[in-house]
Amino acid sequence: MGPTHRFVKKPLIAAVSGYAVAGGMELALMCDLRVIEETAIMGVYCRRFGVPLIDGGTVRLTAMVGLSRALDLILTGRSIEAKEAFDWGLANRIVACGTSLGQAVNLAVSLTKFPQACLLADRKSTYNATFCSVLDQLIEYESEHSFPVIQKESVQGATKFVRGIGRHGKTYNLTEKDLPSWEIEENIKHKL
Repeated sequence: MGPTHRFVKKPLIAAVSGYAVAGGMELALMCDLRVIEETAIMGVYCRRFGVPLIDGGTVRLTAMVGLSRALDLILTGRSIEAKEAFDWGLANRIVACGTSLGQAVNLAVSLTKFPQACLLADRKSTYNATFCSVLDQLIEYESEHSFPVIQKESVQGATKFVRGIGRHGKTYNLTEKDLPSWEIEENIKHKL
């Protein structure tokens, strides 16, 4: 459990280049604004390995994109590209490849030009309106209910990852299960 359990008093801006998945996505969600490159990918890839979001990801993602969209990403573990992330409100700016850090710094500099006491008061008020004092309780709940999962499924998932299963966005063969007879018949039909 990292820094995402804290409320930072100053605005944070994420510069996302490449993949921001699992814990990386949780760090991006912790930030006030997200500047992402046009080829950036976000997602809850830890789903593939039985690792729960434990750094406020379930709480912040739901607050940003709504319950249905949050559950779409959390339950499926699928990728979300920059355009869709922007459309959902997960990204604030889409920029050209290789420019996210510079654009994030420029955005940060532009924020310094405003009266800071007012900016910080409005920022804090916005967070209070969204989370009230519930944020700490929700993140605590998320953490408490994640540890039993970590002790069982996460270890198995990490072992699979080390063996190469599920890497590079491949979600097949993650779990061993018996197929129902109708699915076996469908697979045979597709092979013919």
